[in-house]
Amino acid sequence: MSKVYLIGIGGIGMSALARYYNSCGYYVAGYDKTESKLTDELVKEGIKITYIDSLETIPLEIKSSLENTLIIYTPAIPKESVQLNYFIDNNYKIIKRSQALGYIAQNKTTLAVAGTHGKTTTSTILAYIFNYSTKKATSFLGGISKNFNSNLVVDNGEYLVAEADEYDRSFLQLFPKIAAVTSTDSDHLDIYQDSKTMIKSFCDFVSQIQIDGAAILHLDTDPELKKHAKSRVYSYSYSRESDFYGKNHIKKNDGRIIFDLVHPNGKIKDCQLGIGGEINTENAIAAAAIAITAGVDHNQIKEALLNFKGVERRFDIRVNSDKVVYIDDYAHHPNELKAAIRSIRDLFPNKKLTGIFQPHLYSRTKDFYKEFAQALDSLDYTILMDIYPAREKPIEGVSSKLILDNMLNNNKLLISKENLIDYIKNNEFEVLITFGAGDIDRFVPIIEEYLK
Repeated sequence: MSKVYLIGIGGIGMSALARYYNSCGYYVAGYDKTESKLTDELVKEGIKITYIDSLETIPLEIKSSLENTLIIYTPAIPKESVQLNYFIDNNYKIIKRSQALGYIAQNKTTLAVAGTHGKTTTSTILAYIFNYSTKKATSFLGGISKNFNSNLVVDNGEYLVAEADEYDRSFLQLFPKIAAVTSTDSDHLDIYQDSKTMIKSFCDFVSQIQIDGAAILHLDTDPELKKHAKSRVYSYSYSRESDFYGKNHIKKNDGRIIFDLVHPNGKIKDCQLGIGGEINTENAIAAAAIAITAGVDHNQIKEALLNFKGVERRFDIRVNSDKVVYIDDYAHHPNELKAAIRSIRDLFPNKKLTGIFQPHLYSRTKDFYKEFAQALDSLDYTILMDIYPAREKPIEGVSSKLILDNMLNNNKLLISKENLIDYIKNNEFEVLITFGAGDIDRFVPIIEEYLK
């Protein structure tokens, strides 16, 4: 194969694959329904992208080269996709995004991070540790690393760092040497139907970790996971005694935390992650646990943590002045919202928190509207946007109002996309936070520029 065409190329995982094949010298092109900052960057890197789902927009280089072309698609692409059906009807070699990553990982020592929350930050910290150290790693990330300014790091060495996504059971394409599981809270019930089925998938993933490797499980993950592991099993947490945990925490005024990292063979004293928040520090402990287990030099781990700059859209402090603080966060599950709000409250204890939340998926809203309401009640003021549907069609009776009506805190408002910026311009904030995994990110640069 010398050519790759990606359907849904603008997604975070798909764009990393596009960049990888492009770096390997393949002809790379693709389709996405919307133009974005990420697709603009891919075009600048020499990748051809169309935004019209038709046969006419498929490049001739792809149409005329059936034998040499690999088609990769994301499960979020609708079944009626004109381009996908053309490739199926014409017998092109077609694989899912997860299979492509699985093929690349076959020839590498894979280090994976799974979990319903925290996997993007944890895998990005791990990628930075490895590439700061003498070991190095090709890394596929679920967000844009501020250190690398990309969601891909390419290295010709032995290691591969991958975010192992549970959506559509994608992570079952990976057979890692070492893997961490950050959380097994219920999610993606549109795929799994119930939490028991989802836990079974996580158990299957843990059972695929190589026998001579290691599973590193958060203390709160489901106990079933440990039973299914064939490898060594370690535990980790922020501060509770486990195989890897933080001790002697000292919180600095800027929110960063100094701690001793306790591990099975001793401790690394006075560690500090370059960004603040307990949730980020716990993710750093998970990443460091993988690195320690893989034999990375302890001093290099400590230095890498200190120099880590964060991930776009993950507890991302965009403005921090005497007048106003603005944070953007990807949280789209009730427990992620709770953890993020708790960390922000901890960082700014005497300030009023105003959160703008765009729910992601009708199915997730239907499953968790009461939990979303409870999580948002911990804000001082909540602004709710309409649900971002992504791949889904509307479900009768399910809207953002369902969350709003179940909130006990009366400081709340429903707002349309069209009126959001005007509302921000006409109100004052102490700490403003945007939450969500939909297209709320389109507003981030506008809000940031105005608040600055």
